[in-house]
Amino acid sequence: MGLTKNSVGIKAVDGGLVIQKENGNERVVALAGNPNVGKSTVFNALTGMNQHTGNWPGKTVSNAQGYCKTENNSYILVDIPGTYSLMAHSAEEEVARNFICFGEPDAVVVVCDATCLERNLNLVIQTVEICKNTVVCVNLLDEARRKGIKLDLKKLSERLGVPVVGTVAQKKKTLTELMKTLDKVPLNTSDNAIRVRYPDIIEEAVGIIEDALNGMDCTQLDKRWLSLKLLENDPQLEAQLKLYLGSDFLDNGALKAATVKATQKLQLCGVRGDKLKDMIVSSIVLTAEKICNGVVTYAESGYRSADRKIDRVLTSRWGGYPVMLLLMAFIFWLTISGANYPSELLSKGLFAVQDMLSDLFMKLGAPEWLHGALVMGVYRVLAWVVSVMLPPMAIFFPLFTLLEDSGYLPRVAYNLDRPFKRCCACGKQALTMCMGFGCNAAGVVGCRIIDSPRERLLAILTNSFVPCNGRFPTIITVIAMFFVGSAAGVFSSVLSAVLLTAVIVLGILMTFLSTKLLSKTVLKGVPSSFTLELPPYRKPQIGKVIVRSVFDRTLFVLGRAAAVAAPAGLIIWLAANITVGESSILQHCANFLDPFARLMGLDGVILIAFILGFPANEIVVPIIIMAYTANGSLTELPGIFVMKNLLEANGWTWITAICFLIFCLMHWPCSTTLITIKKETGSLKWTALAAVLPTVFGIVLCILFNLTAKMFL
Repeated sequence: MGLTKNSVGIKAVDGGLVIQKENGNERVVALAGNPNVGKSTVFNALTGMNQHTGNWPGKTVSNAQGYCKTENNSYILVDIPGTYSLMAHSAEEEVARNFICFGEPDAVVVVCDATCLERNLNLVIQTVEICKNTVVCVNLLDEARRKGIKLDLKKLSERLGVPVVGTVAQKKKTLTELMKTLDKVPLNTSDNAIRVRYPDIIEEAVGIIEDALNGMDCTQLDKRWLSLKLLENDPQLEAQLKLYLGSDFLDNGALKAATVKATQKLQLCGVRGDKLKDMIVSSIVLTAEKICNGVVTYAESGYRSADRKIDRVLTSRWGGYPVMLLLMAFIFWLTISGANYPSELLSKGLFAVQDMLSDLFMKLGAPEWLHGALVMGVYRVLAWVVSVMLPPMAIFFPLFTLLEDSGYLPRVAYNLDRPFKRCCACGKQALTMCMGFGCNAAGVVGCRIIDSPRERLLAILTNSFVPCNGRFPTIITVIAMFFVGSAAGVFSSVLSAVLLTAVIVLGILMTFLSTKLLSKTVLKGVPSSFTLELPPYRKPQIGKVIVRSVFDRTLFVLGRAAAVAAPAGLIIWLAANITVGESSILQHCANFLDPFARLMGLDGVILIAFILGFPANEIVVPIIIMAYTANGSLTELPGIFVMKNLLEANGWTWITAICFLIFCLMHWPCSTTLITIKKETGSLKWTALAAVLPTVFGIVLCILFNLTAKMFL
């Protein structure tokens, strides 16, 4: 892979991360933990804005690194992926294990959930086996107190043989003790950490290999742990060992002989393959249970009874789906209602700047074509995209993140796991599909949480079947014109939200259908199993949610959309203003597409508007209005009734409106999404399929509906 250096001194070497320290005083600390234990909250609180985010080399798994300081030391914190185990059954587990083993961190902080410590200790024990410089951070102590859970952290530290610190990550001052403890962790800890006692037959086999390793240079690797892993015969780990220790290390004659002898000893006792792994896991679980005995006490046995009562409704067959639909409709109503006014204000402000730019071009004596291309083309389209796209995303993404932080989204994945399994896909696709409602590009990036490459590809290819915030305004406008009618006020927005929800349910059903189709054809396979944790319900951190969703999601997506909207504005202006004969290029293209578009229940203008709206779906309706009125630039949308009269005068009927909604729901993804798909898959073939798949479904459904509707008229 070679070497690359980023802003926090991380260099990538052959698929792993090695830290380049800027000075000898900096210590590298890996931050590990199960999902939903507050690891990211700890990381954000310690590093603030001194962060860098990217991908692990060779992996579609996110990493974050950041700086923090104490009076005595400077630290580079590396936020490794949330994982339940280091036995590397997924990309996240592999990345976490490899960094702890081969990234040579000076210490590892394992963040645990105080409300379910025993389960979290499985990861702690595995980490301690690899790295003796481990600090256990027992987080969420406030929740534990509320639920009547008491923990003896001193006794826990004695039993683990490593420092243990209690924190409430939302209160930054509680992290001071964690940093003081890190300052005290020496670079070479005495070997007093807990060691798991495995069954005698495994201990004997480990001893055979460990004896052979005693005469070999294993650098910082624990020889007992390495012996155990060589018994497991993990090809991926062996590849990493060759990179780290040298290609000749595993070819050592004494080591190979010892490994064969130990393996044969296990096989003679019937211990091989999955049975060996089961015995190892059982030993770790039993060790965690013994450690927790007397460390954790409960004031009452039913401390999570309230969560269970809520889950009986939210995850039941009779309650789960209705609640999801109602919540979906409510979020869409809130997004629709809340985005109107700020969108209008933003539009006025941006178009006021357009007028100022026009005055400037006139004062400078610029030619009209230059003013038209740059101001009425590039800037106007860019302003339109920003004013229409920013407000709904700024509302939807925080709402989505609030659901995520509160613990509801894992319940959505749980509810949708069964239908996705029937489609030979992964239940985690439900989460990425939900992210697609905000932005399909963000949903595609979110598919990284799916371990199986086949199932990740399924989620990527079908994500655009659910409409993003870019398509919401277009769908809502048509719904309001042709189906809401004269309804006004709150009832109008409620009815719009209900009809929008119906359209989205169609998109979800088509997601299932297309996923099933792909699973039976080009992406055949058996659905993999995954661990889905239902975390406790928590009060979300509203302030941090808003900041994180706006900067990490909204502005990120908006930036990509703006980058392609600007050149698209130039193309649209040129197509509308360059004439061939008596008609513009735009009109010629519309006339060419008209026969096929009529078969779909549309017309040529609508179809060319979708094509020119490739950079951003928000400009589809303005292009239609521009073409119908023969203006040379995007026109500000008139009142809803004026717009409806204009559309009806150009041949629109309720059939046209429904076909428009179908094709708006199912056509090629926007340029931002396709660029993201290309980056995530690294394949033009899969990117092309992601564009063709929804388009074919949309065309077929439009033709079928159009012909059927006209047959019965």
